[in-house]
Amino acid sequence: MAVAVSKRLSGLTGYPFAEIDAKVAELRAKGIDIIDFGVGDPTEPTPEIVRNALKQGADRHASGGYPSYVGSQGYRKAIAAWTKRRFNVSLDPETEISASIGAKESVFNFPEAFVNPGDVVICPNPGYPPYSRGARFAEGEIYFVNLCKKNGFLPDLDSIPLDVARRAKIMWINYPNNPTGAVCDADFFRRAIEFGKKHNVIIASDEAYTENYYGAPPHSILEFAREGVVAFQSLSKRSCMTGYRVGWVAGDRDIIAAFKKLKTNIDSGTPTFIQEAAIAALSDEGHVEWLRALYKEKRDIVVDAFKRAGLSECRPAATLYIWQEVPRNMTSVDFAKLLLDPAIAIVATPGNWIGDETAEGNPGEGFVRLAMVPTVDQCKEAADRIARRLPALI
Repeated sequence: MAVAVSKRLSGLTGYPFAEIDAKVAELRAKGIDIIDFGVGDPTEPTPEIVRNALKQGADRHASGGYPSYVGSQGYRKAIAAWTKRRFNVSLDPETEISASIGAKESVFNFPEAFVNPGDVVICPNPGYPPYSRGARFAEGEIYFVNLCKKNGFLPDLDSIPLDVARRAKIMWINYPNNPTGAVCDADFFRRAIEFGKKHNVIIASDEAYTENYYGAPPHSILEFAREGVVAFQSLSKRSCMTGYRVGWVAGDRDIIAAFKKLKTNIDSGTPTFIQEAAIAALSDEGHVEWLRALYKEKRDIVVDAFKRAGLSECRPAATLYIWQEVPRNMTSVDFAKLLLDPAIAIVATPGNWIGDETAEGNPGEGFVRLAMVPTVDQCKEAADRIARRLPALI
């Protein structure tokens, strides 16, 4: 039988981080001691308060049946309570919040609720691949807005052509930003909201890293508007719960109603016992503060090592990523390959793997991304290799 895949699927390259995993496995099979900064999957254990709630919830719901598609009332109330504490924003758990199976599911599927063939989705570049890939699967057109160092890695909203804005249905923004580590101020959120109102565009704010910061707490777009905006959240990075697949979407009640309708037709709910673990996670800030300090320690160790090796300082304000500029005589891939030299043996993601080619070029070119997920001791070992051995290889 000749199996023909869809044009949507055949038009995609491999998912970048899956390719990194394969390369790491290949090097480790050769006995090379690899320190993997490639994929942003925290290695610290999920907090005990979360694990205990999970165990108790599994027993309590031993015969619980299918979970709610949109989240239990208890989970949605916990999200509303946390949002009030963290951002001083009051949300209606019934109409303004929906649970999600982590952020990736909700981000990827979201355009299906609003995009028709020929509609435009505006995406940051570089950016999380599901922004554009979800738009493509919804048969939308993608318009990339490049995030450049000269603009503080903020999109230039004034550069978006009027004909693009008129056809756009969704604009994705992401602060704190993956991969650059940049944060935005209140003024940017207000300008993005005004852009959405002017052109009748939904502003979809991916806020999965609001709790991974090193200075002032970042804002949520929900602090500045509710109409026409929606925020996506996840417990993956906040609470080391990547494998739990639990998050939420909150904002404009009409947008949330459409998302709920979409969700009930596409997938199922997060298991109720996992939602109870999420409730426990949201009730505790101690582990979040501990993780924040831990990521800051790792960040400073690695950033300082690159600086000692003669590279420019790229100290992020937030997230668990470093967006390191590469030497001027190298491409992103060249430098990533150099870091894989057995003398250094570090996995980093080439920036152009995360970025897309546009008329202005690929804004990810000239950078590599490092995720601060190895242990502190591994970060110290990596820093030693970088500071001592990298200068001789450049």
